[in-house]
Amino acid sequence: MSILNEISENLQKGRAKAVKQLVQQAIDEGLPAGRILDEGLLSGMSVIGEKFKRNEVFVPEVLVAARAMNMGAQLLKPLLAEEGVKAAGKVRIGTVKGDLHDIGKNLVKMMMEGKGLEVIDLGTDVAPETFVETAINEGCRIICCSALLTTTMGVMEEVVKKAEEAGIRDKVKIMVGGAPVTESFAEKIGADRYTPDAASAADCAVELCRA
Repeated sequence: MSILNEISENLQKGRAKAVKQLVQQAIDEGLPAGRILDEGLLSGMSVIGEKFKRNEVFVPEVLVAARAMNMGAQLLKPLLAEEGVKAAGKVRIGTVKGDLHDIGKNLVKMMMEGKGLEVIDLGTDVAPETFVETAINEGCRIICCSALLTTTMGVMEEVVKKAEEAGIRDKVKIMVGGAPVTESFAEKIGADRYTPDAASAADCAVELCRA
């Protein structure tokens, strides 16, 4: 088995220490950081994402796999910068104002990072202006809004309006998700995409960044 396959396999099993050691070994063997990232870490996380969609693995398995990926990715970061490897795109994510739930948001973030996107996490209770300002300052392609309470869903519409007011609506896509959110709600408020789960959200974000 090649070292890249070993990285992928161990990542899927959530063996963070083994992943870290194998990534270091691959670096020492002179493999390009971009290849270790793509064929080792991201390919392993991609398998986890697909399994999660099919209910073959659950949140705990995703969390340990993501932790293993992050440990490996930390070793690669400085090398990727040297090689000039750019993230597939930049995403702003946060739970909207008035809502403190973050499990779903954190899962989406991990899945997106697992697809090679750079995710800037604003945390919870995020004001509409903050989503828009930071998207402008950081040059993000996508704003992702999460809500778990029906009472905070309306804030998503304000995010869309603020983006329009700031004149960035043609440059930045707005994705929405969370338990009470639906496709028809997303259409009603003028958001670009609604996704029902974290793995679909990650696929959708990659697609939007490529478009």
